[in-house]
Amino acid sequence: MTATLRDGVFHILAIATVVAGGVSCTVGPDYVRPPMDVPPAYKEARDAKAEPRSELPRESWWKRFGDPDLDALEAQVEVNNQTIRAAEARVRQALALVDVARAPSFITLNAGGTNQKLGLAAGWELDLWGRIRRSVEANTANAESSADDLAAAKLSLQAQVAQDYFLLRVQDAEIRLLQDSVARYERSLQLTRNQYAVGVASRGDVVQAEAQLNSTRAQAFEAAVDRAQLEHAIAVLIGKAPADLDIAATEFNATIPTVPSALPSELLVRRPDIAAAERRMAAANAQIGVAEAAFYPSAKLFAGGGFDISFAGGVAYALALLDGGLRDAQSAQFTAAYAETVANYRQTVLSALRDVEDNLAALRILESEAAAQRAAVKAARESVTITNNQYRAGIVTYLSVVVVQGAALVNERAELGILGRRLVASVNLIKALGGGWDAGAAKAIKG
Repeated sequence: MTATLRDGVFHILAIATVVAGGVSCTVGPDYVRPPMDVPPAYKEARDAKAEPRSELPRESWWKRFGDPDLDALEAQVEVNNQTIRAAEARVRQALALVDVARAPSFITLNAGGTNQKLGLAAGWELDLWGRIRRSVEANTANAESSADDLAAAKLSLQAQVAQDYFLLRVQDAEIRLLQDSVARYERSLQLTRNQYAVGVASRGDVVQAEAQLNSTRAQAFEAAVDRAQLEHAIAVLIGKAPADLDIAATEFNATIPTVPSALPSELLVRRPDIAAAERRMAAANAQIGVAEAAFYPSAKLFAGGGFDISFAGGVAYALALLDGGLRDAQSAQFTAAYAETVANYRQTVLSALRDVEDNLAALRILESEAAAQRAAVKAARESVTITNNQYRAGIVTYLSVVVVQGAALVNERAELGILGRRLVASVNLIKALGGGWDAGAAKAIKG
């Protein structure tokens, strides 16, 4: 480039910078988060004391359950889960779009020409009405929303692993219960056959004992199917093929941790899905400004010339006079899109409040149900002992034994089912409260 061309290009660009800085403005509404009324306390918390945020679960919230096997599984979710990998890729895409939106605010320089004459051309769009600034604002908010969506996906998958793991452990306990019952029923069948052989018991007693035994065996097989499917689900969640994961059956001492419920107002900054919905509102609001800028004239500075003394430059203005109502329609579209995000945000908050209330109620009521069921199990076991003694004494038939043993098994399985529901509700409550997500940490990730 000749000195004349170089000086001319930068002279015009410098003038345009001063002009643009003096007359530019940003049209469209500045974003303000719409108000959201939330209750002062959770209805289902009843007399529970709300604790400050610092007392709520943060990183590795699942460690509150005190299970090393669960800890090991959870550590693999963020590293290997493919849904998280996809969400991370979406965050990178969104961050790239921020740079795409910002690119027009910089000077462009192109080279071209023919064999006889080569030259350079420089250009710069003057962002007089803030179209570029609003576009960057919208894409930045979308990138932040993607990062929050990533955090929400992680929390959801971590919670799913914990739920499936606890249900698997409950299945282990149920399988042991059924296997123990099968062993008892085998002994009862043998006793009944012996009694039948000496004429003490009837053939009907033998058939009833056989039916009871085989029915319980079938239930054990069904529980094994459920257990296998839960193990397969966990494998996929931690990014493994089902054949590559083997969770050994073990004794399970479940701990239901106390989860502080905090305050409903804190939910707005604790849940990543709420944060994502809020950022989508900000993005939609900025798009209104982008659409509004189209009603005003655009200006683009250009300068260029050959490698001789030729030079041309200036400012090109453009204003659409007739567009068939395109700009009005686009403005209406983005205004309506913003109203949609506001409604979605408020619905997300309401759903989040319901999640907390549902699981607070579940934990409170299931605790009482568990106590009642323990009493039922105790009574059922005592009934089995009494009836067995009566049968041996010839006071009752074997049908009475079958009835009370069946009732005891039903009650014992129900007790395990309640335990599983309490564990799932506990995980769901932590998830409903935002788990280990932290708004400050999420913003740091977004960079």
